Amino acid sequence: MTSTPRNRPTPEAEAVIRSRRSIRAFLPDPVDEATVRDILELASLAPSGTNTQPWRVHVASGAVRDNLCGEITAAFLRGGEYQEEYAYAPTPWPDTYQARRRACGWGLYGTLGIAKGEKDRMQAQHARNFSFFGAPVGLFVTIERGLEYGSWLDIGLFLQTLMLAARAKGLDTCPQQAFAGFHRIIQRRLQIPEQEMVVCGVALGYGDMNAPENHFQPARVPVGEFAVFHRGTEDE
Repeated sequence: MTSTPRNRPTPEAEAVIRSRRSIRAFLPDPVDEATVRDILELASLAPSGTNTQPWRVHVASGAVRDNLCGEITAAFLRGGEYQEEYAYAPTPWPDTYQARRRACGWGLYGTLGIAKGEKDRMQAQHARNFSFFGAPVGLFVTIERGLEYGSWLDIGLFLQTLMLAARAKGLDTCPQQAFAGFHRIIQRRLQIPEQEMVVCGVALGYGDMNAPENHFQPARVPVGEFAVFHRGTEDE
C-alpha cells in the first residue's frame, strides 16, 4: 500500500483548489437545502482564533431571494443609496494593486465585448451582482459589531473554506463584497439583528460554463513575486 507524502496535498484536494473560481453566470438549477447545510457544516471546520467562530450566515432562496435581489437592483440603478459600513478599499489604491484591479476589470469586460466608454453596458454588468449572477441561493456572511481584525481574518478563513466545500460538492460560488453597500436593505428584508454587520454576499449554484465570463481567469502573481525564502543557519 502506498501513502501520499505528508508534504503534498491529495490530488483531489488540489483539483478542488485549482478549479475554484469566481463564477459570474449561473444555471437556474435549484440547490436543495440539505446540500447547503452540508456545505456550511464543512465550512464550520475553518480555523478561528481560540475557536471563537465569529461568523454568521443568512441563506436566501426562493421568493425571499428574488424579492431581495429585485429591491437591491432597483436601488443600485436609481443610484445614491449605496452606503459603505466599513472601508473595503484604501483611498487611493497603491499603484501595484490598482494595476491588478484594472487588468482584472478590463479583462472581464473584454471577454464580454464591453469596450471602454460603454457606461450603460458596464452598469448593467455590475447590476448582475445583485441578482447573484443568476445563482438560486445567496448567502450573506455577517460579523458581530465590535470585533477586531483577528475576527475579520477568521471570516476570510471561513469564506475560503466555504467556497472550497461548495466546489467539492460540484457547486460554484462568487464572493461579492458589492452587497455590503446595501446592508440596510438586506438587514431589513432578512431581519438581521442590528449588532450584525454584513460582510459580503456569496452566490451559490451551478456555473453556466457556456457563458464566456466563466472562462475569464485573471493572472496570478508568481510565487517569486510575493514570497521571500529566508535561508541559512541562525548564526550566519
